[in-house]
Amino acid sequence: MKKIYVLIYVFLVIHLNTLAQRDVAEVRNDQLPAGNDWLLNRSNQPARVQANEEGHLVLRNGLVSRTFATVPNGATIGLEHLQTGESFLRSVRPEAAIQLDGIRFEVGGLTGQPIHNYLLPEWIASMKANPVAFKLVTHTVENTKERFAWKKRAEWMPKDMPWPAPGKELVFSYQLDEEAIQVLSERSIADESRKILFEDAFAILHENWQRVESEAHERNSFINEGKAGEIMALANTAVYAEQPVLPEARVFLAKIDPGTDRSSSWGPGLGLVFSDKVIKLNLRPGNQEIGFYDGQQEQRMPGLESGKPVWLRMELRQGQLQATWSYDKEDWQPVGAVPIQQAPQTVRIGKMDASGTDKDHTEKGEFGRSKIEVFSMLGEISPDAKAADLASYRYLLDITVNVHYELYDGLPVFSKWLTVENNSDQPVMVNSFTSEILAVTEPESTVDSREQWQLPNVTIETDYNFGGMTSENVLRSSIAWKPDPLYKTQVNYERTMPVLLEVSPKYGPEQALNPEASFSSYRVWELLHDSWDRERKGLEHRRMMRSLAPWVTENPILMHVRSAETEAVKKAIDQSAEVGFEMVIMTFGSGFNAEDASPENLDRMKELADYAHSKGIALGGYSLLASRRVGGGNDVVMPEGMTPRFGNSPCLESGWGQQYFETLYNLYTTTGLDILEHDGSYPGDVCTASDHPGHKGLADSQWNQYRRIAEFYQWARSKGIYLNVPDYYFLAGSNKTGMGYRETNWSLPRAQQEIIERQNIYDGTWTKTPSMGWMFVPLVQYHGGGEEATIEPLKAHLPHYEQRLANLFGAGVQACYRGPQLYDAPETKALVEKWVGFYKKHREVLDADLIHLRRPDGRDWDGMLHVNPSGEEKGLLMLYNPLNQEITRTLRVPVYYTGLHEQVQLEDQWGIPKTLSVARDYSLKVEVTIPARGYRYFVLK
Repeated sequence: MKKIYVLIYVFLVIHLNTLAQRDVAEVRNDQLPAGNDWLLNRSNQPARVQANEEGHLVLRNGLVSRTFATVPNGATIGLEHLQTGESFLRSVRPEAAIQLDGIRFEVGGLTGQPIHNYLLPEWIASMKANPVAFKLVTHTVENTKERFAWKKRAEWMPKDMPWPAPGKELVFSYQLDEEAIQVLSERSIADESRKILFEDAFAILHENWQRVESEAHERNSFINEGKAGEIMALANTAVYAEQPVLPEARVFLAKIDPGTDRSSSWGPGLGLVFSDKVIKLNLRPGNQEIGFYDGQQEQRMPGLESGKPVWLRMELRQGQLQATWSYDKEDWQPVGAVPIQQAPQTVRIGKMDASGTDKDHTEKGEFGRSKIEVFSMLGEISPDAKAADLASYRYLLDITVNVHYELYDGLPVFSKWLTVENNSDQPVMVNSFTSEILAVTEPESTVDSREQWQLPNVTIETDYNFGGMTSENVLRSSIAWKPDPLYKTQVNYERTMPVLLEVSPKYGPEQALNPEASFSSYRVWELLHDSWDRERKGLEHRRMMRSLAPWVTENPILMHVRSAETEAVKKAIDQSAEVGFEMVIMTFGSGFNAEDASPENLDRMKELADYAHSKGIALGGYSLLASRRVGGGNDVVMPEGMTPRFGNSPCLESGWGQQYFETLYNLYTTTGLDILEHDGSYPGDVCTASDHPGHKGLADSQWNQYRRIAEFYQWARSKGIYLNVPDYYFLAGSNKTGMGYRETNWSLPRAQQEIIERQNIYDGTWTKTPSMGWMFVPLVQYHGGGEEATIEPLKAHLPHYEQRLANLFGAGVQACYRGPQLYDAPETKALVEKWVGFYKKHREVLDADLIHLRRPDGRDWDGMLHVNPSGEEKGLLMLYNPLNQEITRTLRVPVYYTGLHEQVQLEDQWGIPKTLSVARDYSLKVEVTIPARGYRYFVLK
């Protein structure tokens, strides 16, 4: 009976997903959506690129797909999860944006979508390319390639991992065309190059103007106290002047001083009158905004400064009216654009109602005075100016922007990045870029404002991430979820739903690109979730990280020796080798100095490394980078009002910073050391100094500093040097970060440390695999606490020592065991050997995924289930009892992710097996007795 239900379920999933895709991108039927759960079986989900019946390209595997239009430009027109049928895309946007030599360009994309709540296939054919955008010229398909070299340390890994993650790379190449250069030239030429058709500085009122003045009050006037263009009026009444538009007019320009006017919709501005509507651009000094009424609805842009004169500009261009504003007539800010089918009949200047006409509001408001200082009607650009300017931009035709996409076999994960090739004969400055712009469907929709929005069901990672131990730091460094200014039909009244993903550095990069050179952006990875369940989302995230940064599965058992003296280090090496530890780190405060480049230090470190290697032990040490002051003009110089993240920090591109990294390269090359614990890694501090050799100023300071440290980490990966880094540098090459703990907690009484340790592991493994985070075990006193907090002498506290070993090895989490020794008596040595042996015996399942069962609270049992559906041991159930008495509990253990869906052979820690049936909810009923302040574990096969 159960098999019948499974068959019906598979049929419905395939059928519904096929129907869901039919209207979006009907690919060939030789690859239906996968029927298996990718977290259990990923063998039948290869990535590929196909053309569908409409001629669109589809990058897909059995899990997700991204569909691209290729004419009239490249654009993402579909983003689907194939197993749920969910579409994540609601609107077409540019594929990227880039600023070159101060000019911002869109890359790809289509315009003309009527609304932005959803995207219909029939709209695509009528959508247009932005004339000044980079246009798609070709595409290629390749296999994925490694981002950098990785020397695997197989002895620390539960199993081999492929590198790179297998899959396909789709590359779209874009260039500017002649039309783009023509439009760019026209847009860039100053209005001074246009023919002046009419200009009025309002010394007197020109005879062309016809005044319209509300009769709401006798003082309402366009000429106040004899001064033409000075408007005295009640706030919400209409007072303006109007004249016919000359046939050759292309630009309407006005400088307006808002004065004491405090109106909003009736604020002073420009209006163009068509046969069927008025289009209006105006100041809204009452709420410090710029308003743009397109004939149907108003757009509002914040940022207007009180009492400051503003230039307003409306231009007729290629069937469109474009509205901008500026304070200085140089830096123009776009407000809106609207298609037009006819020329305007008249132009109005002054105070109009909300729709650009002469109506008054019932609430007239207070009197205010504003001033129209200048108005101009301008014609076409002169031919000579066009020709000269056009020639100055032609080098841009030789710039190629490549947009790279990757999709991986068996993963619902896309990657994306940009490369820029300069094939021109002159240098080009890459000022900034946005490598991804995705208008994503909203996960929630409310009319009212929200303090905290639920973000779309997509996990975003980048390899440009710094400043802390969690992946959420990308929000500070490299991505942003923003409100969508085009999404005017959303439910939220303030239109502030964060449903537009933009991937862009917060500063720069401001990189010079010489002829024949290329530039590469950082990469973004986008994981499309198939569920909102917290555990499943965590499993998907962790699987992604293992695949994209497989070095995180290296999980050596390590000791922190507290003294770097030769004999102390050798003792730690000897003990580690005897009990099965795999790494020794000369810890903070040990006396290890990575910056000591003296021959004596290098010789001693090489001798110790050689000794460690002879015993099968890896050796390395600790170095502090940031959170200190180095002086001599080498520290970061922060912008006014900003301080370094850790209070102090050197600039990595100062002379000191460059020498620091050269010293590290030399140290590890010369000595053969295997591990760097890099504390206070680069946290993202910017620097305004102009005399540091590695950067020019603020704009390039963050990019260059990050590249300095990332290139070192990637070099370390290529040499097999292990990296303990308390920041989220996984995708740039680091192995491990903190699981999450407060150091002073290790001065608490021992019994409290046990529970808190398990809480930290339970909480830290929602998004990190066990191998991605370290914990801490102070074998000697640490931050105080006295005898109650101290494990030494180890033989005097064997029950506590064993509980700490059981907590950590039972979770698959390695800790920094900090002290002079791992054991101090035969019984202590036997205890450590026991738990090292336990971990190594079950390493594959312990380093795999885990399911959170019950969070430690000291009031009842707690535990977790390790799951590894592809291994011989499908699961390992680890349970703890914090109480002072033995307990017996009947537990419902969820075994779905073990892959055991019918029967389970449950083997206890003494090797005694029994076979249990799995319930229809994929749970296993287990009765277990756990001793007082003890543990129990079971292997599932």
